[in-house]
Formats: sequence, structure tokens, C-alpha cells
Amino acid sequence: MTTLKCISPIDGSLYAERPVFAMSEAEAAVARARAAQPAWAARPLDERIALLRAAVARVGEMNDEIVTELAWQMGRPVRYGGEFRGFDERAGYMAEIAPEALADIPVSDDDEFTRYIRRVPHGVVFVIAPWNYPWMTAINTVAPALIAGNTVVLKHATQTLLVGERMARAFHEAGIPEDVFQNVFLDHDTTSALIGSGAFDYLNFTGSVGGGRAMERAAAGTFTPMGLELGGKDPGYVMEDADLDAAVETLMDGALFNSGQCCCGIERIYVVESLFDAFVEKAVALTRQQKLGNPLEADTTLGPMAAKRFADEVRAQTQEAIAAGARALIDPADFPQDDGGTYLMPQILVDVDHSMRVMREESFGPVVGIMAVKDDAEAIRLMNDSAFGLTASLWTGDIDRARRIGDRLETGTVFMNRADYVDPGLCWTGCKNTGRGGGLSVIGYHNLTRPKSYHLKKLQKA
Repeated sequence: MTTLKCISPIDGSLYAERPVFAMSEAEAAVARARAAQPAWAARPLDERIALLRAAVARVGEMNDEIVTELAWQMGRPVRYGGEFRGFDERAGYMAEIAPEALADIPVSDDDEFTRYIRRVPHGVVFVIAPWNYPWMTAINTVAPALIAGNTVVLKHATQTLLVGERMARAFHEAGIPEDVFQNVFLDHDTTSALIGSGAFDYLNFTGSVGGGRAMERAAAGTFTPMGLELGGKDPGYVMEDADLDAAVETLMDGALFNSGQCCCGIERIYVVESLFDAFVEKAVALTRQQKLGNPLEADTTLGPMAAKRFADEVRAQTQEAIAAGARALIDPADFPQDDGGTYLMPQILVDVDHSMRVMREESFGPVVGIMAVKDDAEAIRLMNDSAFGLTASLWTGDIDRARRIGDRLETGTVFMNRADYVDPGLCWTGCKNTGRGGGLSVIGYHNLTRPKSYHLKKLQKA
């Protein structure tokens, strides 16, 4: 029997193992979801909203256990308390806006015609969630999908094998029917076969660019709509009128939090020449304060990366950059816990350029390159010199300047004086190799439903 195995980055031990579904078992799960969907959609909207809120509250009751599980599965330090705050915020916002977002769009209602557009659920929604923020990325789609009247089949990454299982338990205990929300354990072949058979009415995938391409190949010819959030190489730009201390603190947190394993983490920083030296000095001092170690210990700020292969890729990008002329500013002697395995020290690189992979390809680890720029034009050119486009972080006191720069950036979200945050009121989206579609906000509901038009001609009385 084939099994999925979660190897803990803490000590390399086998933390969890589950057998994969046989194809017949997977097909049966989808069939149950499809059979349950009409009755779920027929429930009053306020009832679906209430059940979703109750499910989220039940997850909150489990949070102490969840935090420790996450540390064992993917290495995030327990001091940060898990993901429930964001999980609750996103689900709560989508529940709050649902009545308006899903309301009929009136066109006319007169003596002759009634015309309107209704949002109706797709049917069965398939969510494939990643390991780096397994709870928050999943709820981005799960909450609005269920509220809108879809049934949901959830597949989590092997590295966070227990998340979907625990989420399903919480949702079912809160009263959401078992067939309406299901967690499944699937291998790649079964996943692709299900998608290729047209088993799902909507697919949401968060993961690598390669994974996104695999989703599109599997769905080819099925016309299955999908949302894809893939890679990122998010930049920050610090201008001459920036609050320097705030910029350093926020951008370096965006680069290092979760060991740099953030979808919208900061991976490259451009600083105007007049502030470059001061920014770098402060960034180095802040980075040296990080405590790399066992994520179960309360004083650890930087845990292990989720797997050795991820850490090795960051090491490779860093060493290639140094060989090409970059300077590493963090002394390995400051981080003796770096064991060449999952425990990876943070690093700041200067004298970098865009010929280096560390400035072009996704690193997804605790390394950041910092470059000096002459002006806005150079910063814009460099920020756009990327295959990705998820977020960009601008640091200035001039909101009009930020708007003008933002209008020229090829990105999904423009931040000013903040970074690395998903606002549920705004569409979470990207461009270029970052993906397609969008989640959260009213647009998230638009993507998880389809428009259905009503053109009703009234009988004229004699």
C-alpha cells in the first residue's frame, strides 16, 4: 500500500503517515460531494454562514494542539502561535460580505420584464493547499466556496499531512455534513486522473510553478476553471523619504519570518543610494538577533526549513552569488546551529545583480539580496525584471508617488509602508508566472460562482 509520509524537519523523524486513496475510493469521495451539493446549496445562506463560523470557532478551540503539530510538520516556531488569527480574520470577513457579494444583480423590473443576474455555485470545488501556511491558504478558498453553496474536497501537501484531517474533524463537529467538506489523501497520479476526468467544477491550487503547469496539463480539454497561486520573488523599494527604521524592521521580517517560506515574503530589496549604507547596517544588526533552533523552544525565532532539499536550494543560490561576486554579510559563526540540513542560517547579500539566480529565481528561504538604486525609474525597471508578480512593497511618505510607481509595476498587490500581509478585503492575485485568478474579497466569490442570467417576460393582462 502506498503511503504519504511527513518527515519532521525538527529531527528527521517520521511524524505522520497516511495511506493514499485508491482511485475507486477517490472517485467515491467526489461522487458523495457531488450528490451532497444540491441540498447544501439549497440551505439558506445565513445557515451556511453560521455553520462556517462555528467550524472556524471549533478550529480555534484546537489551536494549542495545532501550533505544536505545525512545528513538528513544517518547522514554524511555537512562539508565533500558529495561523488562527489570519484563519479567523479571512473566514470572518468572507462570511461578513457574503450576503452582498452573492446578492442578485438587478438589471430591470418593470411592467414587461424582470431581468437580473444571479451568482450560483460551480458545484464541487477541489482545493490543493501548500505546506508553508497550510491553514490560511486553505481557508482562502474553503470558506467562500462553502458559503457560496459549493461542496469542497481538500488535499493538503504531504509535509502538512495532518492539517486537512484536523480541519475536516473541526468542520464536521461544528455541523457541516461530512460529504459537504471532505479531506482526501491522494498521490500525484490519482490527482491528475481525477482532474483529467472532469471530476471537479473548480480547482484552486497553491504551490510551485511546476505544480501549476501540472494542473493545467491535467485539466487540458476539460474546461475546468481554476485559480493558481504559484511562485514569487517579491521586491521592496526604500525611497529617500522613507521611515528607515520601520522599513528595515518590516522588510527584514518579511524576508526572514517562517524561515523565508512565505508566498509574499520579501526576496529582494532596492534602496535609494543615500540610504543604502544605513539600511544595510540596520538590517545586518537586526538579522544577527535571530535565534535559529528547535521550533518547540519558546526563544526560537527562526526554525528549520520544511525539508533539506529546500534549504539546499537556498544554499546553492547563495554560494553561486558569492562565487559571482556577491558579499555575504552574516557570519556563519553567529549561527552555529546551521547543520547543513534543515537548519539554515539567515543571510544578507550585497554586491548582487540580476545575473544571479538569487535575484531572479524564487529562493523561498531566509536569504535576501539588497541593491542600491539611483531613482524611481531604475527601481521600477528592476522590480519588473522578474518572471513573477505577487506583491511589491514601497516605502515613502508620499502616497501619490506610491500610486504612480504602483501603476507601473507588474504585480498583484502594491503595498505602501507595509509588506507580507494578505488583506481579505482585497483580491489576492498575481500576474506572470505567479498565476491566475484571485481569491478573497468580493472577487473571490465571483471566481467561486458562475453568473446565471434571468430574462423573465411577464404576461400582459387583457
